[in-house]
Amino acid sequence: MDYETILLDVEDGVATITLNRPHKKNCMNPRMHDEMTHLLEALRYDDSVRVLVFTGAGDSFCAGMDIKEFFVALKDKPHAYDRVERVASEWRGRTLRFYPKPTIAMVNGWCFGGGFANVEGCDLAFAADDAQFGLSEINFRMLPGGAVAKSMANLMRPRDAMLYALTGRNFDGRKAAEIGLVNASFPRESLRAETMQVAREIAAKDAWALKGAKESYRYALEMSWDASISYVNAKGWELEKVQNTTWIGGAADDFVAGKYRPGLEGHETLRDEGQP
Repeated sequence: MDYETILLDVEDGVATITLNRPHKKNCMNPRMHDEMTHLLEALRYDDSVRVLVFTGAGDSFCAGMDIKEFFVALKDKPHAYDRVERVASEWRGRTLRFYPKPTIAMVNGWCFGGGFANVEGCDLAFAADDAQFGLSEINFRMLPGGAVAKSMANLMRPRDAMLYALTGRNFDGRKAAEIGLVNASFPRESLRAETMQVAREIAAKDAWALKGAKESYRYALEMSWDASISYVNAKGWELEKVQNTTWIGGAADDFVAGKYRPGLEGHETLRDEGQP
């Protein structure tokens, strides 16, 4: 598929996916949703990609939905509107949330409305100090719709969610970090370097263990205590099966033998040095 609205770059196991409509502040149109769905499916099975980083071209991360192409152009086409809305909600909600590889949002600039769902769907998020966030739907006499309302409920504190949803006020990357919408914020000039450092660190870990850690967290949120314990134990047995070893017979024994320090380094350092 020839991508018109997104760019892809892969280096050191990290795929950087750039929303590429800078003239529109990277707002999402129907083609972008179709292209992103296709790309995420392709990268799911690409063993050279271990971590996905999402960002935006120019001075914006994502200004939400393209009002003209999404709402106005499809207002008299109910089937087309339903399809696009479903695709848009699916990749930013279920697909990202349960993606088998770690995902990181690198918010380099304007992030409005539907862009919140892109940030929340990722496992981690970092922002430029001066990036601008806003739930501006109320200014259109509308409400945060689609995947955005659920994203707010999942990630934002109730008082913060209500304040910004009801006022439409903007807030910057520092505030986003303070209220937990992103992990941290950095000066714009160092955002990419800081984000890529984390991405490469994660990419060096065991891929199956990363997948298991993600799934154990995501599904535990929806489970009872007993169901969660049972599920996580099963994931541990699954890891032993796919890795064809046991962590007690491998990493744990190496720790006891003094070969590495798990509090300060990863077991992959032994592999880098040619150790079994």
